[in-house]
Amino acid sequence: MNTANTANSAKRILQIESLAKTYGKGEAKTEALKGITFDVLEGEFLGIMGASGSGKTTLLNCIATMIRPSAGRVVLQGQDISGFGGKKLAQYRGRKIGYLFQEFELLDNLTAGENITLPLALHGVTAKAAASHIRVLADMLDISQVLDKFPSQMSGGQKQRVAAARALISDPEVVLADEPTGALDSRNSKILMDKLFAVNREQGKTIIMVTHDANAASYCSRILFIQDGCVFHELRRGMERESREAFYERIVSVMARLGGGSANVL
Repeated sequence: MNTANTANSAKRILQIESLAKTYGKGEAKTEALKGITFDVLEGEFLGIMGASGSGKTTLLNCIATMIRPSAGRVVLQGQDISGFGGKKLAQYRGRKIGYLFQEFELLDNLTAGENITLPLALHGVTAKAAASHIRVLADMLDISQVLDKFPSQMSGGQKQRVAAARALISDPEVVLADEPTGALDSRNSKILMDKLFAVNREQGKTIIMVTHDANAASYCSRILFIQDGCVFHELRRGMERESREAFYERIVSVMARLGGGSANVL
């Protein structure tokens, strides 16, 4: 898929069906997700926003299989992954999903290059076999100069772009990003989002991103706003006719309706 493809011609890659997650029992019972349903199209850049405690990170972690839902299904390319276990679950996590964390989660005793190839090593693929892919990612994310450096020798922005390369190295079907700009200043946030946008548009990579940052969200093609475990609102950006600045203004407007303005939407 490339930029010539439209939403009308894209196929569903992920289906979230009546997804629910409950914690605790009795008076301590908390419904984090209340039967959420939506589809994700191949090559889409989907943002998920909502107030703290709205269920957005729980939703992302159910898709990542870090959390098992109480009810409902997560279907990737026609396969219900909600009940995966053992080898099938390991293959899903290692091959189908890439995860980009807020706090980088790099291993301090490994170089950038070694951190990037770690997911491959866990599945028996050597760095030599993936050398060409590493070079392409390093060039795209502008981290070629730090591949031999350790995390302590890199800036925050470089660390997060290395983490992005690690999430992409296995060529996953979907990349999940949890507050990827949360630990970055505004300059490095823009650099990262420009790179992720390029990955989405030029490589057709499907990205699902949880964020509280309206600037980061303005790079998305669609945004779901989650409130109290349910989908509260949806925004779609007219990618060819609507500027990112105009989309940003619409995002901020919905965030204010969610409760108290953008500072309170986490």
